[in-house]
Amino acid sequence: MRSVKTVQYELPVRLVVSHDLSVPMCAALRYEADDPYAVRAAFSLDDQGKTVEWFLSRDMLAQGLSEHTGQADVRMWPAGGSGRDALYIALSSPAGSALLELPTQDVESFLRETRSVVPQGAESSQLDLDGELAQLLAGGSTPPG
Repeated sequence: MRSVKTVQYELPVRLVVSHDLSVPMCAALRYEADDPYAVRAAFSLDDQGKTVEWFLSRDMLAQGLSEHTGQADVRMWPAGGSGRDALYIALSSPAGSALLELPTQDVESFLRETRSVVPQGAESSQLDLDGELAQLLAGGSTPPG
């Protein structure tokens, strides 16, 4: 059994309502070595107990720091002056949509720490595809019932 390495970060987020109005929120980012391509992001308003959770691609999060990326339900792009001080994430679902502004420095720190757990490009080495396939095939040979 391998040990699970986890990176967790909490950072301030702004929910952009309009050009002149935004609402402070919190984001909890979580990365686990046994799911090396994904980042779990839980967004919540400071004064409410409700949390909305999304799974984001670690690669997309990194790419969004320097260029527009994504399509459909999740899109990301950098904003700000030459320092690129914010990362915008646009999320949409049948329940609604949101535009979130995250501080670039915090996202960069989070990604740097995830790369110390699983280096970029080494994600597939964390997966036991043969074991997963064997387990699926073993379970698939028994008729439902």
